[in-house]
Parts: sequence; C-alpha cells; structure tokens
Amino acid sequence: MNKSIVCCFLFAAICSLSAHAQEAWTLRQCAEYAVEHNIGIKQQENQRQQRALQLSTSKNSRLPDLSASASESFSFGRGLTLDNTYTNRSTSSTGFSIGTNVPLFTGFRIPNQIKLNQLNLEAATADLEKAKNDIRMQVAQAYVQILYDMEIADVAKRQIAIDSGQVKRLQAFVENGKASQAELSQQVATLSQAHLTATQANNNLQLALLTLSQLLELPSPNGFSVVRPAISDDTTSSLALNLPSSPETIYQEAIAIKPEIRAEQIRLSAADRQINIARAALYPSLNLSAGLQSNYYKTNGIPADAFATQLKNNFSQYIGLNLSIPIFNRFETRNSIRSAKIDRENQLLQFSNAKKTLFKEIQQVYYNALAADSKYVSSKSAAQSSHDAFILMQAKYENGKANITEFNEAKNNYLKAESDLVQARYEYLYQIALIDFYRGRELSF
Repeated sequence: MNKSIVCCFLFAAICSLSAHAQEAWTLRQCAEYAVEHNIGIKQQENQRQQRALQLSTSKNSRLPDLSASASESFSFGRGLTLDNTYTNRSTSSTGFSIGTNVPLFTGFRIPNQIKLNQLNLEAATADLEKAKNDIRMQVAQAYVQILYDMEIADVAKRQIAIDSGQVKRLQAFVENGKASQAELSQQVATLSQAHLTATQANNNLQLALLTLSQLLELPSPNGFSVVRPAISDDTTSSLALNLPSSPETIYQEAIAIKPEIRAEQIRLSAADRQINIARAALYPSLNLSAGLQSNYYKTNGIPADAFATQLKNNFSQYIGLNLSIPIFNRFETRNSIRSAKIDRENQLLQFSNAKKTLFKEIQQVYYNALAADSKYVSSKSAAQSSHDAFILMQAKYENGKANITEFNEAKNNYLKAESDLVQARYEYLYQIALIDFYRGRELSF
C-alpha cells in the first residue's frame, strides 16, 4: 500500500515537471529565471556578502578586545641565591592574566575605514545590479533571435506550401499534356530545395533555443519554448513615437540610473577615504589597556606557600594609557598618501571612461534604431511590392503567359523580401527595447 502511494506521488511530480517544461516562457520569465540561477550573478552576490562582512568587521574595531593567557616555565642549573652564592637548583613558575585594549584615538582611521567599507558595499551592490542587467540583455538578444528564427521557419513553410501546390498543378498538367516532364522535374527539385531550407531554418531555431536554455542554466532544451508576442505595424509605430529626439537625452536619463556609473562614482568617493586612511598615520594614537594577573613561583629545596595562597597574594591589577607619536618612519606614510592620491586619479579616469563608454553605447544603439527604422520602412514597401509582383506572376503562370523560371524567380524574390522584413522588424524592436532599457525601463516586446 505504501509503495503504491509513493509511486502515485512520483508520477504526479513527473507530470508536474513535464507540464512546466512544455509551458512557453515569456521574456520576463526568462530574464527573472536567468537572474535567479546564473552562476556569475551568484558569485557577484557572494562578493557583495564579503563586503558586508568587511563592513561589520570595521564597525566592531571600535569595541574593546579581551584576551586571557596562562604560562608555565621551568628553570634548571646553577643560579644565584639570596646569599649571593651560586648553587644548583630548579625553579618553576605559573602565571595567569586577562587583559583588554580599547582604541581611544587612531587618527580618524577607524571612522574612515568604516565609511570606506560602506562605500565598497554600495559599489558591490551596484556591480551586482549591473551583472543582472547584463544577463537580462543577453537573454533579450537570445529571445529575439528565437523569434526571428521562428518567423524564418514560417516563411520556409509557406515556401513549401507554394511549391507543393505548383507540383500538384504541374502533375495534373503533365497528365493532360499541357506541361512537360522537364517542367515537373524542375518544380520537384525546387520543392526539395524548399524542404532543405525549412530544415535549416528549424535547425537554426533549435540552436537558438539551446542558446537561451543555456543562459537560463536549464539542464536540457527539450520541451523549452518561448511565447511569440503579437507584433503588428501599430506596435512598431507606437514604439517609434517613444524614441527620444537625440542620444544626449537618453544619456542624461541613463547616467543617473545605470549601476555601472553609480559603482564608479562610489569608488571615487572610496578613493578619497583611502587618502584619509593613509593620512591617519600622521596623527598620534591613544590606547587604553587594563587587566588582571597573578602567578605561582616555587624553587626546589626552598619552602613556598601553597598554590592558591600565592595566586591570592600575587593577584594584581593594572590600567594604563599608551600614546604613540609618529616622528619618522622612513617616508613610508608620505609615500602611502601619494600612492592613495594616484589611485584616486586613476579612479577619476575610470569614472570618466565609464561615462564615455556609456555615451558611446547609447549613440550606437540610437543610430542603430534610426537605421533599423529606415530599413523596416523600406522592407515593408519591398515586401508589399514583391507580394504584388508574385501574385501577378502567379496569375500569368497559371494562365500560361509565364514560364516556370519566371514564376520561381518572382516567388523567391517575394520570400526573400518576407525574410528581410522579418529581420528588419525584430532588429528594430530590439534596438528600441535597448533604448528603453538604457532609460531604466524593463526589457519587453
């Protein structure tokens, strides 16, 4: 009975997993799943946690420490006695102590170190967000490639449908003596080529699905599919209306929100703190120390008080202040300050380079979007013209006013125009989506 119940549960679990595998994924689902399971992002999260631990350590450095010690020593051989003579003797000593040390002033090193680690944590958090954005962009690009390959596969299927219809038509003509066997053979060869094209399109689609499934860290692409969004001319037209007037407009929005810019800006502030930490070595440092101690001492041949009695009698306490004033340390502090200033200059250059890189990326995407828009408009016109020409040629061919070569040429031009239109459409949508992404909006189609 128990085995039957277990089998039922296992069967239900397998069915559930299978149903989930067959469910088509949206772009948002793909992006969220990739962010959650990507190994690089998990490593970046571990780096952020390390920074958080460093911050905790620096905050705790203000607290007093506490340490205890116990010692035991033995001495053998000749030694000086109370009578100022030497004799062979053995002595033993046992000591116990517990003490604490509190930093009172460290030249502002501790508060600057705390602030530095806070900035490092903020920078690591920004780096984590950038890593998530990078994987989202990779997922979007792979997703668009799948949509494009799906459309190309549909075009290939339409080509097979057209060629299959013509083969059937020519077979009837051959039987009626209205067409030659050579014409039929030529059309059959064209149909075979259409099947090959469809096979290649399906293979490209499967490879695109594999690429996205690997980005998602899925164990296998089997059963994986994506949702094909409904994209019309109205959709692309509405997207074009949201296109900003210039890349500078996009840049002004992006520079305030992109995590890679925020991370470099935070690191620039951290470089200032590094300079202050290096300067801390110029100031005196003051520490408070306190503790308790006692010991037991025994010499062979000489009567001694009991262990507990000596510990009680020798019990002592101490408290003290230690002021350390730096005078000369072979220019080590001077060079440390200069090195920290050079590091800040490098970070300032890195910050400027990050902003320039961002602007170049936005410029590239913006003008790619303009080019894709022009290409899409031209492709729509070309596709419509090719379609009209194909319909006209098909009518002429069916009425015996055009040959099979002319028909296939018109058909191929039409299908190529359809493929070019599909490519232009998804390239345009992707570029527009990238612009929205730089403006802080979610990637979507």
